[in-house]
Amino acid sequence: MTDIVPETVPANPAPAQTDVQGPDFAAMLAARLCHDFISPASAIVSGLDLLEDPAAQDMRDDAMNLIASSARKLADLLQFTRVAFGASASAENFDSRELEKLAQGVFAHVRPTLNWAIEPQAMNKPSARAVLNIAQIAASALPAGGVATVKGVSADGRFSIIAEAVGPRARLRPEILAGLKGEPLAEGLGGPWVQAAYLNALVRAAGGQIACEVGEDRASIAAWVPA
Repeated sequence: MTDIVPETVPANPAPAQTDVQGPDFAAMLAARLCHDFISPASAIVSGLDLLEDPAAQDMRDDAMNLIASSARKLADLLQFTRVAFGASASAENFDSRELEKLAQGVFAHVRPTLNWAIEPQAMNKPSARAVLNIAQIAASALPAGGVATVKGVSADGRFSIIAEAVGPRARLRPEILAGLKGEPLAEGLGGPWVQAAYLNALVRAAGGQIACEVGEDRASIAAWVPA
């Protein structure tokens, strides 16, 4: 699996074009995370409102199910985010099995399924952040469902990652492609762009490279970072 990253990923990294230090970038990233959290949080509140409504006591079981499922989704997203976006700063290395649990937690609430093909091993912080973000972007590439296969291998001083998203209408949105290339957002939604731009920036800051390919009902993202 030493050729896991396509030849389109150059060996010598180029400087990122996106200003990840800018306040606008920080605001867009915060907005993206709030967008992810607000849906399950609002659903929990809606369930609590039903429990408190005397006229809706016949919907108590539905309300409890809504609260439980939404709470699980919110917890899964928070646990994923604290590692994927670097808040878990005290840890320098991560067990790939724990990363799989985080990624599977996110996939449990979307249409696609995740095929995790990374053997148990320790992964440094840049590779851990990269693989989680790549997995989530691969999930977003499958709006009608499908399978996202995430592979990774450490060789020649690098940790190489590739995600293959296969399913009907698989695609990477134009703003995601721009973000993965380190280009500024020209038009489209800022939420998808900012995660892709963040991924580009963290991979390049670690001294690695990233590339993507899109085909019929297929999209792939590949990256390497120093191991």
